[in-house]
Amino acid sequence: MQNIMLKRAYEQPSDKDGTRILVDGMWPRGVSKQQAHIDLWLKELAPSKELRKWFGHDPDKWSEFQTRYFQELKTHPEAVSTLIDQVNKGPVTLIYAAKDTEHNNALALKKYLQS
Repeated sequence: MQNIMLKRAYEQPSDKDGTRILVDGMWPRGVSKQQAHIDLWLKELAPSKELRKWFGHDPDKWSEFQTRYFQELKTHPEAVSTLIDQVNKGPVTLIYAAKDTEHNNALALKKYLQS
């Protein structure tokens, strides 16, 4: 699954993005639907509210966050399957809103799909 890219919702869309999939539970603040160019919104792939609050983008909790998040993803096989189908069709860009580009659910989701 080499054709998975990541991009913040606040970055300019590109022709190279392929299918743009929002993987957050809430729409990114201050971004219109026209600006976002989202092809698919898979809310089910977002971490639970409880997990998000617990993690709080604390790098010290990153490893445990991934473990917990991967467990949550197993409870949404249909959404994971939908994402895998999209990846198999061609390039996919996972869109997320977090400021932290090294510790976010899109990065963890990409890792999950590649394992």
